Amino acid sequence: MANRGPSYGLSREVQEKIEQKYDPDLEQRLVDWMVAQCGGNVERPQAGRENFQKWLMDGTVSVTTDNNILCRLINSLYPRGKEPIKKIPETQMAFKQMEKISQFLQAAEAYGVTTTDIFQTVDLWEGKDMAAVQRTLMALGSVAVTKDDGHYRGDRDWFHRKAQGYRREFSQEQLRQGQSLIGLQMGSNRGASQAGMTGYGMHRQIM
Repeated sequence: MANRGPSYGLSREVQEKIEQKYDPDLEQRLVDWMVAQCGGNVERPQAGRENFQKWLMDGTVSVTTDNNILCRLINSLYPRGKEPIKKIPETQMAFKQMEKISQFLQAAEAYGVTTTDIFQTVDLWEGKDMAAVQRTLMALGSVAVTKDDGHYRGDRDWFHRKAQGYRREFSQEQLRQGQSLIGLQMGSNRGASQAGMTGYGMHRQIM
């Protein structure tokens, strides 16, 4: 886990407010989903924000895979052979571990998670904003449920479906009928005349 010095003054206040946004109940839901999604050989982390951070950042899924839990999570949402993240040799080198996080974020965005829902690498690596990490994982789960392509595993009630636009197709006959209806709604000028109208600038005669 990355080491960072203590926070002082205003920076400590800001960090405390960020940490207050972290949801322990949501943590358990996300762990449940990730264990179900990645398979039965995933070891669950101890409860708690720091344990969750360590599990996501450098915890490997099992001795049979080189990818960490985040890499395996995003790969499990794709068909076999089309996984976006290839194996990265397991190492304790910081830049390789950060590379795994960056690859996960790029793959999550390509999968459909909006840019505003993507956390920054330091949010996880340094534990600066684990609430943002939760938000990204929730967004990823919602996209997976919404896609409904057979690759999502777990309880579908864990995430909400994203709203999707519905495009209606009309035949040429329906379009012609619609144009006729619009014309009738606008009214008709049949039988109208200019009788009684006064030209601009002229005095109106009162009978």
